[in-house]
Amino acid sequence: MELWTEWAPFPDPRRQEFLNAPLGPGVYELRRRETRELVLRGQGRNCAYRMTSLLPAPLGQGTRNNQEKRDYVFENLQNIEYRSCACETQGDAKELEAQLNKNMPCLFPT
Repeated sequence: MELWTEWAPFPDPRRQEFLNAPLGPGVYELRRRETRELVLRGQGRNCAYRMTSLLPAPLGQGTRNNQEKRDYVFENLQNIEYRSCACETQGDAKELEAQLNKNMPCLFPT
């Protein structure tokens, strides 16, 4: 059984806002606030750190091979909200992400 956080505005690091996500394995989803369209989802062995890579440098951390995704999140930051779900293992996170991708596609597929 998955336990998701409530949807919350995606934090803006320029305003010293913070991200509430698992420090261990987990899955996250981003959506547009006004339309509720799913923008993207992902998973990581450190979910919070992986989510910080959704912003372009120097605001974001980590690496991404999709600059378009980072630019989209940053350009629409005021209209993006997120939620996350902690998982026991990275394998569980990958499985949950794959299951969700089958049933609910996103604007940016992973």
